[in-house]
Amino acid sequence: MSLSRRTLMAGTVAVGAAAGLRAAWSQGASGPYLLDPLPYPADRNEPHIDAQTMQLHHDRHHAAYVANLNAALKDAGEAAKLPLQDLLTRLGDLPETIRTAVRNNAGGHANHTMFWQIMGGSGGEPTGDLRAAIDRDLGGPARMMEEFNAAGARLFGSGWVFVTVEPTGKLALTSRPNQDTPLMGGLRVLFGNDVWEHAYYLKYNNRRPDYLKAWWNVVSWDRIAARYAAAKAGTLTI
Repeated sequence: MSLSRRTLMAGTVAVGAAAGLRAAWSQGASGPYLLDPLPYPADRNEPHIDAQTMQLHHDRHHAAYVANLNAALKDAGEAAKLPLQDLLTRLGDLPETIRTAVRNNAGGHANHTMFWQIMGGSGGEPTGDLRAAIDRDLGGPARMMEEFNAAGARLFGSGWVFVTVEPTGKLALTSRPNQDTPLMGGLRVLFGNDVWEHAYYLKYNNRRPDYLKAWWNVVSWDRIAARYAAAKAGTLTI
């Protein structure tokens, strides 16, 4: 059962990828939104997240969101020129014919761009101002991780778990379905974890709680601390 599911997922990604997805990765997206390379080697998060998952997740899944977003916006005029965070807060201004496609794919692009940035680390615990904020608002690192993991485990179907940050530095834990993001409501994301099956199935199969627990070992608290400082300075985007 597990082997056939892994084979199905890998085959779906590798064989079913359209030419547009390959173009988005090999040439940069053919439109205003681009797919940045991973900020570290694909095996940087081993053994907790395997290199094959990282490559498929970034080079195919994330590339698909970028390609599909650009395709949806090809005739959208000024909307295609908006910074990604502004596009996500103005979904209601878009024509209804493209609104859902933009919502799904712009959300996927923003979520994954954040996701790569806050990994590649060695886990542990936060320090400094970030640690103080987590102690104050989320009950400390241990309690935050426990509640974050629980939120991810009970999220039905696909989605994300996030910690949001206000300009005052106040933190909150939340989750969203599919590729929705707190950015759609004008909030800023400090960090988040992807609980779509493609983020973990090759290694963890259906053991999402094991993936959630292991993920903390690859978090970069230094990068998250930099995002926290940017949020308080008003410069954090996605």
